[in-house]
Formats: sequence, structure tokens, C-alpha cells
Amino acid sequence: MTLSLRSINQLLASLLVAVAVLLWAAGTVRSHEIRPAIADLVFAGDGTVRLEMSLILEAALAEIGAEHGDTDDSPNAQRYDALRLLDEAALAAEFERFQPRFLDGVALLADGARVPLDIVAVELVPVGDTDFARLSRLTLAGQLPPGAGAVVFSFDPAFGPSVIRVPDADGEYSYSAYLADGGPSEAIPVEGGLSRSAGEVFVDYVGIGFAHIVPKGLDHILFVVGLFLLSPRLKPLLVQITAFTIAHSVTLAMAMLGVISLPASIVEPLIAASIVFIAVENLATNRLSPWRPFVVFGFGLLHGLGFAGVLTEIGLSPAHFVSGLVAFNIGVEAGQLAVVAGCYALFGAWFSDKSWYRTRITMPMSLAIAAVAAWWFVERLGWVG
Repeated sequence: MTLSLRSINQLLASLLVAVAVLLWAAGTVRSHEIRPAIADLVFAGDGTVRLEMSLILEAALAEIGAEHGDTDDSPNAQRYDALRLLDEAALAAEFERFQPRFLDGVALLADGARVPLDIVAVELVPVGDTDFARLSRLTLAGQLPPGAGAVVFSFDPAFGPSVIRVPDADGEYSYSAYLADGGPSEAIPVEGGLSRSAGEVFVDYVGIGFAHIVPKGLDHILFVVGLFLLSPRLKPLLVQITAFTIAHSVTLAMAMLGVISLPASIVEPLIAASIVFIAVENLATNRLSPWRPFVVFGFGLLHGLGFAGVLTEIGLSPAHFVSGLVAFNIGVEAGQLAVVAGCYALFGAWFSDKSWYRTRITMPMSLAIAAVAAWWFVERLGWVG
């Protein structure tokens, strides 16, 4: 009778932990990641300059600042959510009222003098699945002062982070930089492009890769946590993490080279399914199977295609393709190891050798992860509104 009561108590404790994690994750699942505004700087050759921007306009209107990793963290989240429900006409009217503030926050300095900019085109899309942010396109144009040699771009951090890119005649990017705090960018020559050292690019993309895992990559975080839960011992865990890293590095490189390409509508549900698989396997067995590293390798190929979407959005200049790609992978790996270290510090170091570790830690957390990832799967397939 004592054993039975103990089992019931363990089950209740497991369920309580699972419910707590699910309640936390449920809010995150429905939350909205802040994506950077992408600004392409185009010199027309006749003294005019254009900024062709792709951004979540509602986030800028609500002034969801770059200091937030998620729109739900901002005190303006309610305003943002209301804007996302507006149709094109209503959103256009909101933006028209906001234009003076927006233009004040988007700055181009030519040799120290501000270039007056006008909004010459606005492209809005209809309201779709409100679980996903819609991207709007704006074109800003201005006249450079005579003899201007270089321009500096900055974007008000109250509107969120930004990426500034300079496309060349072949559609490649001679310069791209992620401005988490709004800038300013480096001085970008009007003619001849900007030369950046491999070291500068390397440092930038290590940071971008790390941030894509911690704090922005919740799906990748849950995948790594799932790997940790079954066997917190260092050697098998490193084998799995290494297999995952090699795999996502391969598909990331192939995707960036244009060898393979899959739409996000396919990749993102499959990433969610991979998390479900790992979590369910944790529930089904208490032993690390010899084929698990190979399964993890296969799933790593999928996650690499997900990472490719980030780098494609930001852009990699051909001159620094290899250093940027390697640095991004190093940042991703550092983020994964930070997740592993966090798991070890929170419960691995203290409880992994306890007889109740599986029933009170592995099983409830795996159950919670499986439930969250299953929800992501159906949501990403568009089966729920």
C-alpha cells in the first residue's frame, strides 16, 4: 500500500510540474517574436537614394522596442495585438497618422547632414492567420547632397531591431549588418561599396547565431532540453549535440549556397514534429538507444533549414560568406551549450543520480515539451486559428 501511495504522489507531482511548464509555454506559443526590419539601401546613380524596407509595421506603430525579445513583453503589447487585426485600409490610415514619427526615427546622414526622406510606396497585405506576423513593405526616397561620399543609417530602437543591407547589381549583398540597438551603421560609401574585415563579420554573426537560440529559438531550446532529459550524462549528450551540430551545419551551408530549398510552411511543422518525437521517446524508454544519435542527426538537417531562413533574411556578403557562416554556426553551438549548462545547473547536477529523477523530472518535462510541440505542429499546419 505504501508503494502504491508513493507512486500516486510521484504521479501527482509529475503532473503538477507538467502543468506548470505547459502554462508557461502556452503563453510563449501564442506570443510574437520580434523580427528585425530589413532595409535595403539603394543608390540610384543619379543622386537619389532609396530605402526599401520590409518590416512588421504593427510593431513599429506600437513602438515595441528593440529591448524586448517578444512583443508580449512590451507594455504596448495590447496596442500591437489590436493593430494586427486591422484590415489594409485601417492599417494604412494608422500609418498615415504615424508617418511624421516614423520618418523622424529613420535617419540617413550623408557626410554628417541628414538626408530628407519621403515615403513613396506602401505595400500592405491582407489580414491572414493572426498567429503569424505580417510583413509590410515601405519605400523611402531622398536626394543626396552634391558630392556626398558616404551615408550612415540608423533606425529608432523604439521601432525594434533592424538590418541594413546594400545590394549590388547581381542581387548579392556587398554589406549587411544587424543593428540590435538601432545603429548607427558604419559609413557606407555611395560608390565602391564598404570593406569590412573578416573579424568584424565573425564577431557580428557569432552574436546573431547565439541570439537565435537564446533567447529567440524556443523550439530549438526545447529540442536540446529533450536531448538532455533522457540522459544527462556528459558523453552521450555530447554525442547527440555533435550529431545535431554537424547536421544543421550541412543543411545550413547547402541552403545558403542554393543547393537545397524548402519553404518554411514545410520546414517549421517538421521541426515541431522532431521535438514531439524526442519528447515521446523520452516517455517510452529510460535508455539511450544506439540509433538515437542518427535520429538526432536527421532532425538536425531539418533545423539547419530553419536556421537558413534567418541568414537568408539578414544576408551574407559573398566576400565574407565562409566566415559569416562559420561564425553563425559557432554562435548557434554556443547557444545550445548554454541551454545544456542551464539544464545541468537547474536539475542535472542535483538530481540526475536520484532514483526519482525519471518520474519527477524526465517524464513530466518531456510530457510538457511533447504537448507544446504538438500544438506548434498543428498550428504551423494551419489546422487551428
